[in-house]
This record gives sequence, structure tokens and C-alpha cells, in this order.
Amino acid sequence: MVIATEAKPRSRPRRQAEAAPRVVSLLGATGSVGRSTVDLLAAAPGRYRVEAVIGGHDVATLAATALALDAAIAVIADDAGYAELRSALAGSATEAAAGSAAVAEAASRPADWTMAGITGAAGVAPTLAAVRRGGIIAIANKECLVCAGAAFMAEVAAAGATVLPVDSEHNAIFQALTAGARGDVERIILTASGGPFRQWSRAQMEAARPADALKHPTWKMGPKITIDSATLMNKGLELIEAHHLFGVGPDRLDVLVHPQSIVHGLVRWRDGSVVAGLATADMRVPIAHCLGWPERVAARAEALDLAKVGTLTFEAPDPERFPALRVALAALAAGGGAPTVLNAANEVAVAAFLAGRIGFLDIAAAVEATVEAADRAGLLATPESVDQALELDRAGRALAARHLPNGHGRAS
Repeated sequence: MVIATEAKPRSRPRRQAEAAPRVVSLLGATGSVGRSTVDLLAAAPGRYRVEAVIGGHDVATLAATALALDAAIAVIADDAGYAELRSALAGSATEAAAGSAAVAEAASRPADWTMAGITGAAGVAPTLAAVRRGGIIAIANKECLVCAGAAFMAEVAAAGATVLPVDSEHNAIFQALTAGARGDVERIILTASGGPFRQWSRAQMEAARPADALKHPTWKMGPKITIDSATLMNKGLELIEAHHLFGVGPDRLDVLVHPQSIVHGLVRWRDGSVVAGLATADMRVPIAHCLGWPERVAARAEALDLAKVGTLTFEAPDPERFPALRVALAALAAGGGAPTVLNAANEVAVAAFLAGRIGFLDIAAAVEATVEAADRAGLLATPESVDQALELDRAGRALAARHLPNGHGRAS
């Protein structure tokens, strides 16, 4: 099976309660998706056996997670954290390791199910290591598909791995697509909350500070994805991801702003029917769906009460106030290496904004300028491998650093 959205198992496996424990690994165990996954694993002792937990810099949380889950190995990506991690795990059965090589080794260890939750392009190589040894990969790292798209999916096919989408929007689409044949799909629609600036003017957004942009109205997420939500770049990245996950062209992908964050994705069929995925704004819902698939397991999330919600509203996104969505759609339409450079430039620009070095509206402008510069330099050929995509990512970051505004709206 290449991807769960295109194939079903030939025979239904034994229910998890009757089977041996599912062996799982967590890439990005200390992030928001990782913590939600840990909550689900801890609530079902005996159902899962944890092989590896991997974190970036937060040694204390990683060590506590490893001990709570009795993981076989805990790996901190930052070499400087090794001594602290080893000390925290002393006397336990959990092995400690650090560094990029250790991350790759742990990600490639045998596991039935892997959560790929390392944020950004840094998560591409570890996720690829997990893909190459097969099994189920629950993918929360959209950069694998934005940065390395076709090359990454070719690796999935070659390994016979199964990819399950964890993002709430793609997970909703994954479930909605079971309602009919793929050829009968007319349109796939992802929803966006609109972020904290949905009703702000451009003048207000120009003066926005990181603290303002980090106040997401419905979701609790890490800082990078929260800023992406505020610019609507996150939705652009998700459209690129959906293109690769579901094999749908840009002309059949769309976005609706839905501030209540209850409807996560919709599929419109050729007969006029629309099938939508609804759930509370809690990442444990899509994670639980992937964790138990093809069975259903408890999500430990608040049940959706539509009477309590009362009203669901929808509106078209505003391309004037949120140009990042337009920039991302242009990169998707251009194809080749454009999405790779788009993603690299966005990571650089978001980091600069969070550091207070550029303004909020500078993010999309810097990304667009970088993609245009990469095109002029002849850098946008389609990466033929994941390694080539990562090389282009590095080139895109270097180019983006030269196209950041100097803090006064002018390129430096």
C-alpha cells in the first residue's frame, strides 16, 4: 500500500485489543502534536510499545516523556543536550542519544507506526528515514510534501509505506474521500480559521507584533505554525500538501475561511453532494484517527456539540490583506522547485518576524521576492530526489536572507 487515501487493506486486521502491542515512534515528541500523541498513548497502556522518542532542544520534556512511556531510546537533536538527557535517564531502561545521526538511526528503527511531527524542513530527513523502513507514517510535517513533494511520494511508493495525514484539514479530507470514487471528486476545499487578524485592516496588520500574531483564536499550536496561520501561508502550504497527498490539481483545490474551526475540510462530488469532516479544534481527534487506523480509538477530546456551537459561518479569503495565500498558490501552479523555495523563504521570514527584525506584512513580501529571485537565477527546476530538494531548500534560505527587508520595508 502506498498511501492510505488511495487504497484499503485487503483484509481487516485483528482489533488492537486482541493484537500484540503496536510499536510506535515519535519524531517531534516535545512539540504540540507530539504532546497530544503522548496523551493518547499514555491513556492506553498495553496497547502500544514505544520504541523511540525524538525531540529538538527541550531535554526535560523529552526525558519525562521517555520515562512515562518507557521508550527504548530517547534522542535529542541538539548535541549539547546529551549529558543532561543521559543524566535524566540514568537508572532507567531507556537509552540516551544525541545529534542528527542518532535522530536518523532512531527514526529508522523498526516500528509499526511513526508520528512524523518534527516541524519544518528539519523534519524531512528523519521522516524519510522512517518511510524507507516501511510501516505507517502519520505525517504532521507538511514540509515533507511542500519541500520534496513528488520525490518524497516516490520514496513512499518504493518502500511500500503507508502515509496517513495528521493535519486536521487533510485528515478530514481523507475521511470524506471514502464516500465515493476518486474520479468523481469535483473539488477539495480546506478551511482556515482566518487567524487572529481575520478582521484587521492592512494598516493594523502592518503594526502587528509577534505577541499579537501568536494569539490564535481557536488552536493551540507552536509559534511557527501559528504565525503561518496568521498570514494564511499555512493554508497555502496545506494546498500544496493536498496536491501531493490526494493527486488533485490546483484547479480543483480551494480555501474557505471558517472562524469556528469546526468544519475542517469538504469534498464536493460531481453529483452536487458535499461531504465534510467536522470535529472540535483538538489535534487529538485526527491523531487518534491515524493512531488507530483502520480501527477507531478514543480521542480523549471534548465531544462536538453543534447545538452548543450554534452557528457555523464561512467567507472567502481576502487576497489583498493576506497575500501569502496568493503567493503560495502561484508557487503551486508554477510547480518545479517553486514550492521548495517558497517553504524555505517562509521559514526564514517567520523566524525574522518572531525575532522582531521585520514586520508582519514583510513576511509574504520577502517570500515572494525570494521565489522571483530564484526563478531569475534558474534555480526552480524540479528536484529529482529528496536530497536535491534539501539542497534547493538550503539555497532558498540563503537567498531569502538577502531578501529580508531591513526593518523599514526596503530590501537589505
